[in-house]
Amino acid sequence: MTDMRDLEELLDEAARADVTGWDFSWLDGRASEARPPWRYSLLLAEAVAGVRTALDLDTGGGEVLDEAPVLAQEQHATESWPANAEAARRRLGPRGVTVHETEPGAALPFADGTVDLVTARHPVAPDWAEITRVLSPGGEYLAQHVGAASAFELIEFFIGETTPAQRRARLAEDEAEAARAAGLDVEELRTARLRMEFFDVGAVVWILRKCVWWVPDFSVERHRDRLREMDALIRARGSFTAHSSRHLIRARRCLRR
Repeated sequence: MTDMRDLEELLDEAARADVTGWDFSWLDGRASEARPPWRYSLLLAEAVAGVRTALDLDTGGGEVLDEAPVLAQEQHATESWPANAEAARRRLGPRGVTVHETEPGAALPFADGTVDLVTARHPVAPDWAEITRVLSPGGEYLAQHVGAASAFELIEFFIGETTPAQRRARLAEDEAEAARAAGLDVEELRTARLRMEFFDVGAVVWILRKCVWWVPDFSVERHRDRLREMDALIRARGSFTAHSSRHLIRARRCLRR
């Protein structure tokens, strides 16, 4: 239901709200997004429970990994945003998880062939060469990725029309081909296009503050005119609709490597 509070009140509230970690509960009742049919959190829980050494990439605040009732015997996670890394340590540390704070694009802090399972929910930029390097022969990669042109209706509302190259980035088939080129056998690739709805302009501000790569340099002050237009649109229509893209990829390191 549309929040009918004053525009400035909604903007101020969303601008001050905490966006640390990978918890989206602040949006409860204010935005919605359909979920993929494969239920990634259950697949993750099943996978980590059955291996000796596992690594969760870009874990955020560790929220998704923490849903697994049983973790790997040696469970690791990486996170490059310091605030998220600290949140992940607080959440996962008591469960024996080692959280590694990494630099974007840096090598993973593991020796060759020492990880039985690599997982990721919405990795920033999968480094297929590094993923393949750390996986043991026959080791598995299981992840849910953000797909091509995800939330572009919302993004283009603020930045204008995107280019064909931007709309093709993160295409599932391209990522699968990159995985194969790095030495992985892609065993499963599934895609989904999912409806998103934002019921007040505060929800839009909050998501753009969390997903900072959607609208670079976003701020309430810089984008106030467009936010005012967004607010009017939501009040007239009841919501702003966009569509997210997701793909599930399950791959295995080739035994011959």
